[in-house]
Amino acid sequence: MTLKRIAAIIVAAGTGTRSGSPVPKQFAPLAGRPMVAYSLSALRTHPAIDEIVIVTGADQQAMLNDAVGDVWYVPGGETRRESVLAGLEALALEGGARHVLIHDAARPFLSHGVIDRLLDALRFHRAAVPVLPVADTLAVAGEMLGDAVPREHLVRVQTPQAFHFDAILAAHRNWPDMQAATDDAQIARAAGISVASVEGERMLEKITYPADFRAAETALADAFHTRTGMGFDVHRLVSGEELWLGGIRIDHDKGLSGHSDADVALHAVTDALLGAAGAGDIGTHFPPSDPQWRGAPSSRFLEHARDLVAAAGGRIDFIDLTIICEAPRIGPYRDAMRACIAGLLRVAETRISIKATTTERLGFTGRGEGIAAQAAATIRIAETAR
Repeated sequence: MTLKRIAAIIVAAGTGTRSGSPVPKQFAPLAGRPMVAYSLSALRTHPAIDEIVIVTGADQQAMLNDAVGDVWYVPGGETRRESVLAGLEALALEGGARHVLIHDAARPFLSHGVIDRLLDALRFHRAAVPVLPVADTLAVAGEMLGDAVPREHLVRVQTPQAFHFDAILAAHRNWPDMQAATDDAQIARAAGISVASVEGERMLEKITYPADFRAAETALADAFHTRTGMGFDVHRLVSGEELWLGGIRIDHDKGLSGHSDADVALHAVTDALLGAAGAGDIGTHFPPSDPQWRGAPSSRFLEHARDLVAAAGGRIDFIDLTIICEAPRIGPYRDAMRACIAGLLRVAETRISIKATTTERLGFTGRGEGIAAQAAATIRIAETAR
C-alpha cells in the first residue's frame, strides 16, 4: 500500500500578521468559507490523493477544527521548513508514501488540473513545481530605480510542490537547521534533486495582504456562478428488505426494493447534484443493468456526484431534501441523516436541510406502498464549466 500511496501536506501554521485579519489568515473567511477549507476540499476530492495531513500552529488546533472539522493534523514549528518536516515525519511514521504534494493554505484556489500536471511530471522526475511567467518589468530596487533585470528566464514559483516522498524527506532531514529556505524546491535542489516545472495558474496566487483578500473575493464573484439542480426518486416498500434512508439503516417491517440499496433520499440528492453540474442523471452513471451496482451502498453514488462537482471547480452550497412517506417517522432519524449526508459531501451540517411530509394517505406513499424523496442542490461552479 505504501508504495502506491500519494499523500498531501497542507501548511497552515502561520500567524498571518500582514493580512490584517484578527485570526491567522488560513482561518480567515473568504467568501464565507475559511481559507484552509478550499485547499483541503480540492485535495480531498482528487481521486489520486490518498492521505492528507494539515500542519497547524501548536495553539491553533481549535481554530482548525472549527474551520474544517475532524482532520489529521500535526503541530508545526517556528519556520515553514520545520512545519513541512513535521508533516513529512508524521507521514513517515504511518508508512510513508510514494509521492507527496506540499501546499500552502495561503494559495486556496487549487485546481485538479494543477494536481494532474504535477503527478504526471512525477512519472519522469523526482520533483515538480507549478510556475508562471513573469510579465512585469523587473529592476534593481533602491532609493532610485536601478537597471532592468532580464526576465526571459525567470518564473514565479507556486505550490503545491510535488516530490518523490523518500527524496524530499531525506532532503529536509539533511537541511541545516539554521539556514532559511523559501520553499521545498530550494531544499530539493540543494540535495541534488532536479526539479521539473509545469504550468501554474493565476488563481493560485498567494494571499498575504488585505488587498489580496479583496482581490480574491472579487475573483470568486467573477469566476463562479450559481446553479440549482433538482432530484426525485421513488422505490417500492417490500417485506424482507432492509430500509436505508439518508444513509441510515432504519428498523422497519419493510424495506425499499431496488438494484442498489434503494436509498431514495441519497438517490434524490445525487440526481440533484448531477443536475446542477450538468452531468446527466444517476442512471447514466450507475445503470441498473450493470450487475456491479447490485446491492451497492448509495453513498458511493453520492460521493461520485460530489467528486464530479469538485472536478468541475465547483462547491456545494446547500442541499434541501424532502422525504415523502406515511411510515416510518423521519423525525427520530433526521439528525443522523443530516450528519451522514454532510459527511459524505464534506460540508458543514448547516448546509443540509432534511424535511419529511406525508400525502395525507393519498397515492402510493399514502397507502404505504413506497417512499419518495425530492431534493434541491445549490452549487457554485467555475465560469469555465458553463
